[in-house]
Formats: sequence, structure tokens, C-alpha cells
Amino acid sequence: MSIQRKVALLFFALTSTVIILLSGAIFYFTHQFTFGDFYKRLEARVNLAAQMHQLNDKDSLGVYKEIRHRYLERLPNEQQYVLKQADYINKKPVHGVPAPFIATILEQGQARYKQGNVFYAGKITTMKEGRLIFIVSAADPYGLEELENLEKVLITGFLVSLVLVYFIGRRFSFDTFRPVRNIIKKVNTITASNLHLRLENYNSKDEVGLLTQTFNDMLDRLETAFETQNNFISNASHELRTPLAVIKGEAELALKQAAKTGNADGEALQQILKSAQSLQDILTSLLGLAQTGFDGKKQNWDLIRADELVWEIKASADQIVPGNNVRIDLSALPDDLDQLQILGNSNLLKLALSNIVLNACKYSENKEVLVKVSGENDRVIVSVKDEGIGIPEKDLGHIFEPFFRASNTGKFEGHGVGLPLALNIIRLHKGNIAIVSKENEGTDIRIVLPVYVA
Repeated sequence: MSIQRKVALLFFALTSTVIILLSGAIFYFTHQFTFGDFYKRLEARVNLAAQMHQLNDKDSLGVYKEIRHRYLERLPNEQQYVLKQADYINKKPVHGVPAPFIATILEQGQARYKQGNVFYAGKITTMKEGRLIFIVSAADPYGLEELENLEKVLITGFLVSLVLVYFIGRRFSFDTFRPVRNIIKKVNTITASNLHLRLENYNSKDEVGLLTQTFNDMLDRLETAFETQNNFISNASHELRTPLAVIKGEAELALKQAAKTGNADGEALQQILKSAQSLQDILTSLLGLAQTGFDGKKQNWDLIRADELVWEIKASADQIVPGNNVRIDLSALPDDLDQLQILGNSNLLKLALSNIVLNACKYSENKEVLVKVSGENDRVIVSVKDEGIGIPEKDLGHIFEPFFRASNTGKFEGHGVGLPLALNIIRLHKGNIAIVSKENEGTDIRIVLPVYVA
């Protein structure tokens, strides 16, 4: 999961939590206020009922009733109760009044109580005839309706807010990571062939600005290193090959003269010529290894048919090793021949595959070498299987290291740069190499390359 998506989800979760808490607080305090206000209205009626009960003057009683009728509307299902405390102490039942409510009044002197949608308020008052319990009960359908409506509004608002928060969070994270995406896009365009390019400076001291500056500093160091590498390769190619060519030429000339005169130094000259040729081969391989591994250039890349490529490698092997026993197996070719097309440099791929095939011929002492071409999952697979000496298990992890040679290859000539060179070329073509080998039984090397997609 990308960091951008994680940020969007975190924003969504945090904001949703805040909305839930806020909605819960609004509903809770509204609930408390609504019920508290209704209880106060009941308690006002309880106090009025107690005062009216104390009046003996009919005129004053009439005034109280007029005030109650004018200013205190009758509540839904309103009921009034006047109970003697002594009667209830004797467990006398009271119709319509919950026993726990009266017990609370007796214990505390006054109480509030709710049963379903019926609210009760009452208190004990001392009168001439003794201690009396005044109780008023009523229903509050309007308050409950308001709470139900508020609940619906809060739930609807919460769901709508979730949708808004989701899209706002996505937009927020998208805008936040736009500079990072621009950096990634720009970095993906920078290769070894255009290391002069730099990231756009954001002129800010935040993390994005520091990341940009760090990338640019790294590109400066890489450009310097690549220039040094390319200069070394160019100079080495010129400075080293020239004296080698002179040594070879002089050795060949001296060898011809020794043959004419019967000079005994001919064997030494032959050894000098052989060593010079070997040194030239090593130099060529090293330069190829350096170029394919470091310059990153993709010159003259064309569409190549894998089956045609292996036939060209077979022809090259026939010229270099006339007694080879290379066999081409095309029985597993895909039905769609477009699945055999590779985008790459033909000369480099020939060099890589030829090294592998020639190694198979050399280390199998010209036993059968099977080269099979197949395709699966938009990949071209070239398998080179021999029946040679194999690779010891302890050496398998090192065979792609330059100049490394397996412990059982002592009697075979080689320099240990063929497989590293082949690996660099295959990686340059976005492929990979897998090796399965067992000592004294043979080696199976699989080269996997991506199919070209138009």
C-alpha cells in the first residue's frame, strides 16, 4: 500500500472518529437538556400543587388555579398524586406510581423517575395533616420526537460526512504527495546516458526540498563517477590495445623468420603470441563487461526473433568449435510467433548467448548441448542444457563474479568473465538468468527475456 493511500485512510479514520465523538456529545447533552427541562416543568407543577394544597382561602386558591391554567399548559397524560407518607410506609399500593420511585422519595425526600415515555417528579412536604408526597407524572412525546429527529439528522450527517471526508482525504493526500510523484517521475527519466539532468528545486526547507537536494547531490557524484568510468574505458581501449597489437605483430613476424631460419626460439615466440592473444581476449571481455554494466546506453535496439537468434548462435558455434554437438529444440514454440519478439541489441544478445553455448560445449567436451526456445507469461525462455562436468554446489553462488572459476575447471582454459558479461547484457535487456547444475551430471542455464509489447 502506498504512503499516499495510507495518509488518506489515516485522515479518514481520524476525521471520522472526531465526527463520531462530536455527534455523540451533541446527542448526549441534548438528551440531558431535554429530559432535564421536562423534569423541571414537572417539579414546578409539584411545587404548585403543594402550595395549592396548603391554601384554605378560596380566592387565593382560585388565583393559583387561574395562574396554572394560564401559564402552565396541561402536559400529555398529566396526572397528579397526593399520598400520605404513613400509608406507603405500611406498603399500601398506589395505582400508576412505580414502587421504586416512591421508595427513592421516601429515602431522599424528592426524586425523578422515568418509566418508558412517562416521567415522574415528586417530593415530600409537611402539611397540617402530616407528611404528604406530591407526585406529578406526564408523557413527553415531543421531547422524544425531537431526540429521534436529532438522531436521524446526526446519523445522516455522519454518513454524508464520511463520503465528504473520504474524497477530501484522497484529494488532500494527492496534493500533499504531488511533489514526491514529480520527483519519482523525473528520477525515472534519468539514466546513465542523461546524467546531466537534475531535479527541479522547490526552494523550500521542508522534507521534499531536502529530498530534492539529496537526489541532486547524488546525481552530481554519479555523473562524476560515470565520466571517470567512461574516460577510463576509452583510454584503456586505446592505450592497451595498441601495444598488444604491436606485440602480436612482432611475435608473428619473428615466428615467421624463425621458421625460415630454423631458429630454436620459435617455441618461445609461439608462447608469447599465445599469451598476447589471451591477454587481448581478456581485455576485450573486460571492456565489454565494463561497457554493458556501466554506460547504460541503448544504441541500435531492434526487434529480434528468439528462434532466429539461436540459429545464428548455432552458426557462430559451428565456426568457432567445428566439432560441437549443439542441437536446437523448437518443439515448445508458442502458437503466436509475436511472443518470440524481443526488443534489444542483436550483437550484445549474440555475445551473451554465445558465451553460454560455447561454455557448454567446452565444459561438456563436445557432448550434446540442447538449446531450447519456449515462451510463457509474456516471457521468452532460452534454455541451454549440457551433459558436462557441472558446477560444484559450493561454487554456484560465485559463478557470476568476475574472474571466478569453479574448482573443477582446472584443465579447461578460461578467464572467468564470460558469465558476468552475459548476466550484465541480459539485465540490460530487463531479463534474468537462472542456473541449475549438479557436479558430473551437467548444467541447465535458463535465460528469460521480456516479450516486446507494441
